[in-house]
Parts: sequence; structure tokens; C-alpha cells
Amino acid sequence: MDVPEEDTNSPGWVFKSEGGECVRPRRALRRTAGVSGLVYCVNKVKGIRMPLNDDQNSDSDSSRLSESTASSSDSEYSRQSFNSDSSSKPSSPASSPPKVITFDELMAATRNLSNWTLAHEIAVNANFCIKHEEYPQNSFAGTVKQIVHKAFWDHLESELNEDPPEYKHAIKLFEEIKEILLSFLTPGANRIHNQICEVLDTDLIRQQAEHNAVDIPGLANYVINTMGKLCAPIRDNDIKQLKATDNIVELLRQIFHVLDLMKVDMANYTIKSLRPYLWHNLVDYERTKFQEILEETPSALNLTTEWIKESIQDELSSISDESSSSPGADSSSKPIISPTLVLNNGYLKLLQWDYCKTIPETLITDEVRLQELREKLNQLKVIACVSLITNNMVGAAIVDVPDFADQLKRISLPLLEGMNKKSFDLKEALNAIGVQICSIVNKSLSERGLPTLSEEMQSNLMGQIAHIVEKNNPVSSLIDKRIQLFMRSLLALPSFQKCMPTMPGGLSVIQTEIEFLGSQYASIVNFNKKVYGPFYANILRKLLFPEAAMEKTEAETSSN
Repeated sequence: MDVPEEDTNSPGWVFKSEGGECVRPRRALRRTAGVSGLVYCVNKVKGIRMPLNDDQNSDSDSSRLSESTASSSDSEYSRQSFNSDSSSKPSSPASSPPKVITFDELMAATRNLSNWTLAHEIAVNANFCIKHEEYPQNSFAGTVKQIVHKAFWDHLESELNEDPPEYKHAIKLFEEIKEILLSFLTPGANRIHNQICEVLDTDLIRQQAEHNAVDIPGLANYVINTMGKLCAPIRDNDIKQLKATDNIVELLRQIFHVLDLMKVDMANYTIKSLRPYLWHNLVDYERTKFQEILEETPSALNLTTEWIKESIQDELSSISDESSSSPGADSSSKPIISPTLVLNNGYLKLLQWDYCKTIPETLITDEVRLQELREKLNQLKVIACVSLITNNMVGAAIVDVPDFADQLKRISLPLLEGMNKKSFDLKEALNAIGVQICSIVNKSLSERGLPTLSEEMQSNLMGQIAHIVEKNNPVSSLIDKRIQLFMRSLLALPSFQKCMPTMPGGLSVIQTEIEFLGSQYASIVNFNKKVYGPFYANILRKLLFPEAAMEKTEAETSSN
């Protein structure tokens, strides 16, 4: 989640083009190109309004809940924290009365959601970029586009071949090219701006057309040279191909294609420029945008409330089970639940979430990342189960096998790819893993002059591995609990603490991978707490301390 500062003045600064190549704006003109060069779908980013005041006290406001959730404080401190009046703080979410939502309000909420999601993705995803997409060649849309474009260019060619030539559509094309070239310039590039306007002066070109004196090849040559000055180095080959094209209609067609690629390059460059700024202001921006969405659609926290309510019920059930198993426990007293524990339990549920269901609203921007984490954890869980079964059954045979854990991961990960898809046959994959393990063990035993595994032993080993797929498999349940324990311990650490908790037994084979995934998971959770802490605080206050919430509501009503 940490996005490093980037030096936008460095001549070696790079970003990814649509093909994954490194694109480096090679001139100061391109290095300083800002939002004015951003095109089509990234125009949304131009509307991002960020708080620029460093003296805002939003950090202290936003971290009020996250500080309490990041620490393992006692329940009394948590009660005081959640009973305090946070609504007076500027970054706390304001309550909205139920109202009828108009179409305009719905569209406004949609725009807020789009900007909010896009800004979050740009800031936290270092690989986010725009790609130049073409319709599949045999698709209906691709066929329609090809037919329409061919008709247009054929018509243009017929006009230019008339005697005298008809320049109406050609002039419109040069007018559009002029606007695109100007969009690549920064406000201070006056010389090249004036030159483009002078050479591609459509009024002058129309006057020349009336006297049949338009130099279309000369204008196209100027456009190509100007594109060569403005494009990234990755487009140099495209510019050379343009210069080698003789047919004027095909040349104009290819000019627009390269200009489209340059738009994508400029958009990705601007995204790269925006990323450090977005990252430093993202907490305030996301909370403000979500508050705007909440004001437009008061039900925008319904799923989040249900998610927290389920976590509270799970915690109450856990406390009830513990008290029933403890004979001396006082069952008459009301259980005290830590808000920190409730929220952390909710986050842990996301690692086993059924993503066919809608995720809580406050986690929409990280849904894809959380789903990927869940899928990778499920793969690691299977590998840990296989390793534990193998060690228990044939541990003596593999004790001298070099890098057995690495070999196990190398054969398992490709076979488990896509295991979360409904069409995936996990039992078949586990059978294949079992065969591979038996082969590795037998090969090692043969090389050391020892007898290989018997048919019965191999059958038992493969059977135990295949049984991992069963719902209540004891090995699978054990590994799952230990992964949950590690992740729970990770969330209990203060956000500033970089060390990892102790790795539970049985997970050493996947320690490196699970620590990496755990750090990603903790980053997502800690950032989410910072942004939505005030919203969670209001929900938890109402659910855990309804009396205090009622008193506060009555006090507000009487004061009004």
C-alpha cells in the first residue's frame, strides 16, 4: 500500500504504456504536462478536489477510532471512546434524515462513487494504467466499427480525387488534429502553441481550398513532425512509419491512430504525476467523497451496518460459549464487548467472504484486492495441509530431501491456479499433487539406496491429501484456525509496528508467502480504519451502547 515519492523532474522517470513498455517523456515540455493533457476517461480525475491546507486537524479526527482499534485497550477505555461526542468534529459523518432520492441526486452520487473509486485505485495500485483497447476483430462491435470507418475513409478518398478536389471533410480532420495537438501542451508552451494555430489555421485553409491551393501533404508532414516533438520515445517507430506512408488518406488514418496512442501515453503520465499527491491527501478525500455519497443516498451504510452487526453476534456467541464452559462465570451480567475486537473480527470475515454477495460499502474500493488475498490464502492453506500430512505420514523419508518445501510449492501452485472458480476440480488437483509428492519421495529414496514407499503407503498418503477437500477435514480446519490466528495477531499489532507476530506451528512451509500477504492485508485494513473510522464509530456506538446513543439523540432533539 505504501506508494513511494516519485521525482517528476527526473529525466529517467518512466511509466507503463498500454503494451507494458516503458514510456519516458523525454523533453521538459512532456515532463511538465499536467492535467491539461489528460484525456477521455481520465477527465474524471481533473475534477478531484483535494484539501490543500496542512493545518486541518483531520488526521486527529480520522485516527480517533483507528487508534482505539489498533490497540488492545480495555473495554472501559473503549466505552469512553465510543460514548464521546464525535459529531462536532468536522470529519465525523453527519446523520441524514430519510428522503426521496431524485434522478439528479442519484447521478451525482454515481459521479462521486466513480471519482472516489478511481482516485483510490490510482493511489494504492502502482500498476494502474489506461490501456488502448481495440474491439475483437470478429466481434459485432468491431465489425460495425470497421465498416463505418472504411465508409468514411473511402468517402474522403473519393472527395480528394474529384476534379477539383473537395476539401470539406479533410479540413475538419485537420481542425480535430489541431485540437488534439494543443491538448498535449502545457499552459507555458506559447511558441509551439502559436505555431500550431498559425499552420493549422482552418480559416486560412478554407480560403486556400476555395482557390484549389491547399497543400494537404505539406500540412500532414507538419503534423507528423509536431507529433514527433510531443510524443514519448516509445512512439518514434510509429512516427517513422507515418513518414514512410505515401497515400494521403491512409496517412491521415494512421495519424489519428498514433494520436490515440499518444492520448493514452499522456493520460498514464498524468496518472503517475497525480499518484503522490493523491496518496498524501487520500484519507481526507475518500472520507469527504463517501460523506457526499451518504448525503445523497442515506442507505449507503446498510451493508456495512449488517457486517458489523454480524461480527457483534459472532462475538456474543463466542462469549456465551466460553461462559457456559466456565462453571464459575456470572451469566447474569451483561457481556462487555470491545469495539476493537468486533471490527477486527469483521475484517477477518473478509478473508472467507463469499464474493458472490455484495461487500460492505466502505470496502468496495478494495474488493478486488481482498478477493485476490482470499484466493492466494486458500492456495497457501492447501499447501500447508499437504505439507503437514506428508510430514506426519512419511516424515522420515523426506527429512533428507533438499528443498522439499520449495518443490512442494513449485508443483502445487500451478495445479491450484484458479481453485476458487466454480468449474475448478480441487479433488483432481489434489490427486495430481499426491502423485507428484510420491514421485519426489521415491526418487529421493532410490538415490540414497533406500526402499521406496509401498503401494499401501502411497495410497494412504494420496488418500489423506485428497480428503483435504472435505468440509470438516480436521487437518484443513486446524490450518485454517492457525492462519486466522496469525492474521488476528497481525491486526492486533499497532499500525506503526513493522515486525511480524510469531508464526503458528504448521505454517513454516508458507511463512514467507503468508507474511507477505499478511502485510498487504494489514495495510488495507489499517488504511480502511483511518478513512472510515468515524463512520464505524457511529455504527458501533449505536449497536454496542444504544442507551448512550439514545441519550445523545434526545439531547440533540431538545436543543433543536
